[in-house]
Amino acid sequence: MSLLLGVNIDHVATLRQARYALQPGSPNAEPDVVEAAREAKAGGADSITVHVRGDRRHMQDADVFRVKEAVDIALNLELGITEEMLDLAFRLNPEFACLVPETREEVTTEGGLDVIALFGTVREAVKRLKDRGIKVSLFIDPLLEHVEEAARMGADMIELHTGAFANAVDKGDEISRLIAAAQLGHERGLQVNAGHGINYLNLPDVLKVPHLSELNIGHSIVSRAISVGMRSAVAEMAIGMKGYDSSL
Repeated sequence: MSLLLGVNIDHVATLRQARYALQPGSPNAEPDVVEAAREAKAGGADSITVHVRGDRRHMQDADVFRVKEAVDIALNLELGITEEMLDLAFRLNPEFACLVPETREEVTTEGGLDVIALFGTVREAVKRLKDRGIKVSLFIDPLLEHVEEAARMGADMIELHTGAFANAVDKGDEISRLIAAAQLGHERGLQVNAGHGINYLNLPDVLKVPHLSELNIGHSIVSRAISVGMRSAVAEMAIGMKGYDSSL
């Protein structure tokens, strides 16, 4: 099975909010997240990822409903575990929900969800989402004990946080951690995805990790899109992912 590409379009909204934070619905507000999602699909995206944060710093509630209605590929909603965000997920009914840690101070998500410390809270959220027919992923660091906990609480998927790998100068140790976590996740019956900091240069190293089903990539693609357009930026990433062997 080929490796799927999920494209995170949050930072399209970040650029819009830099000028139109007080008027996100204005006819002059640009760039348009729906057009970005359409172009991502045209470039070969298999799913679109969006993250509505508590402070609404980029994506707005209306954005994600517009994307879901207008673009007929799977929608992956990243969300912090709050009643407000769970209610949004229940109303939106995306194909996938990825539970992530969230703090007001961070610029972007900078670590995995601590599924051990928050076991009860996460398990309840997983159950409530799955009861609504939404497949649930947990964004976790590549720690074996966290993979085990994700399996115990009934998650469908894990998304391995690749930020430490992306920031490492010598990537050998981080690749080893990702490989071990992916192998264990596969053994436990979890779909294994990966994301954060993946770009066109480090992609070949990511492809050394076995059992991956999907890569979720945002910032690098949106950055490349400034030069070549969203459709071409996504297509370039998709080409780089071809030939992946999940049984490595």
